[in-house]
Amino acid sequence: MLVREGVEVHALVRQGSSLERVADIAGDLHLVRADLCDADEVARQVARIAPELCLHGAWYAVPGEYLHADENVGLVAATASLVSVLARAGCRRFVGVGTCFEYDTRVGRLSESSPTRPGSMYAASKLAAFLLAEQIGSKHGMGVAWARLFYQYGPYEDERRLVPAVVGALLRGEEAPVTGGAQVRDFLYVEDVAGALWAIARSAVGGPVNVGSGEPVSVRDLVERIAAIMGRRDLLAFGNFPDRPDDPPLVCANNRRLVEECGWRRNRTHDEGLLETVEWWRSRRSSPAAVP
Repeated sequence: MLVREGVEVHALVRQGSSLERVADIAGDLHLVRADLCDADEVARQVARIAPELCLHGAWYAVPGEYLHADENVGLVAATASLVSVLARAGCRRFVGVGTCFEYDTRVGRLSESSPTRPGSMYAASKLAAFLLAEQIGSKHGMGVAWARLFYQYGPYEDERRLVPAVVGALLRGEEAPVTGGAQVRDFLYVEDVAGALWAIARSAVGGPVNVGSGEPVSVRDLVERIAAIMGRRDLLAFGNFPDRPDDPPLVCANNRRLVEECGWRRNRTHDEGLLETVEWWRSRRSSPAAVP
């Protein structure tokens, strides 16, 4: 997104990290090999680059582990250190990536003024990182925005997550076990998420901004749309995967701030986004270089 807009992008990547996801634009990136938790090296790189804007999405996010992982605590400190270094270096704007689970999800339909009530180390750490970033930015005159992401899907998503798990099972001709599917969520295709982050970054908006479609969709409806695209409705096994007792029945974004103040517009419907996602996984499965 930023490369297409002609922005000079310096991307921080850890030593040994795969560049598969950015292979098509790697030649247009200035790659910075460093660990976010290495404060001294990060400070050296910020001084060298003198960035005008920082988009910070780095975090520990291993499915099944990240919600209660100790790594979350270290990343709060690393984020605060990064924001401090950026502010002192004269960076004008910082946009961090948070989560809708910073909110009290019992509220259901969430706006930026909804109460916060993180229920995991991950969510609490994201909220703490935002609060620290906001105070540091205020002290040094650097604009700070915090993009609270809802539910995303698209290419390269971890195969243990809902959409790729269902797509993968149907591609293999296997039964796809899912819950009863009554949960209502706010899903958004990953390229629209990227567009939202860029819209926030180039705006002057400060504080939290919800990144979601604003369209509530049940898990059952989403899964049935995938099956319809693939012609394998017969393989859906609703109720074969247990519901979590603590799973909120409704989580949906009020995205008015994103639309009205940041000028964001959604480019794909769910059917369009799901079709692109299915085709990506299908092409990956048929490619000789595909990872099993």
